Amino acid sequence: MTETQERGCYWVVLPAYNEELSLPRLLESISEVMVEAGALYRVIVVDDGSSDSTAAIAEEHAQRIPLFLERHSVNMGLGATIRDGILRAIELSDLDDMIITMDADNSHNPELIPCMGQLLRERNDVVIASRYQRGSSIRGVPFFRRMLSHVASWLFRLLFPIRNVRDYTSGYRAYRVAVLKQAVRHYGQEMFDQSGFQCMVDILLKLRPLDLIFKEVPMILRYDMKRSTSKMKIAETLQSTFFLMLKRRFGN
Repeated sequence: MTETQERGCYWVVLPAYNEELSLPRLLESISEVMVEAGALYRVIVVDDGSSDSTAAIAEEHAQRIPLFLERHSVNMGLGATIRDGILRAIELSDLDDMIITMDADNSHNPELIPCMGQLLRERNDVVIASRYQRGSSIRGVPFFRRMLSHVASWLFRLLFPIRNVRDYTSGYRAYRVAVLKQAVRHYGQEMFDQSGFQCMVDILLKLRPLDLIFKEVPMILRYDMKRSTSKMKIAETLQSTFFLMLKRRFGN
């Protein structure tokens, strides 16, 4: 067994919906970063019923890089897409592997992946690329959305404090496979029961009682590098997140 294999494999999960303009460069960047780091990696693209050539691009890149493509025949939303990507990664991975989730729109920099993996090898359980740590920066996000994110961060830290966590909604995360397997055993089908963008918050809230070690690293979010339109419906996401907050605080 090589030194790289002993350190575990990176499983990079990319939920993708109509990302034909961004996906090629992102896949190339992931490959470049992983090869330069000497890391064993696999990419799982979950095409969420795209109407463009997202799936065809993934299939073409699968000829050159270790990539698995999962497809939804219709658009099912981020929750189902993250669920299917993570469960597929869990199915294929070993216990000492790592699962990375990140956006497929090129706003997340793959250069952070080896750093996040190193923190997992240092026995952290979950590593979050955060917009709220010293050294982070945001470009291209409208002021209103930035204010909403800050308010959400404050509310979740107040109601659901997790040591070392400030960014509850970031989709750029690294998990130890063993941790996600433990969570899926604990919650069963309810582990991934949120359909929209609030699914990322809900995953953290479900990991919160499991006595895990969380860590954040500063992220430079380049929303100005997106070449696709935003998939987030702000009013719908606000409503869903509010009801999720009530459910997790006062419900089951």
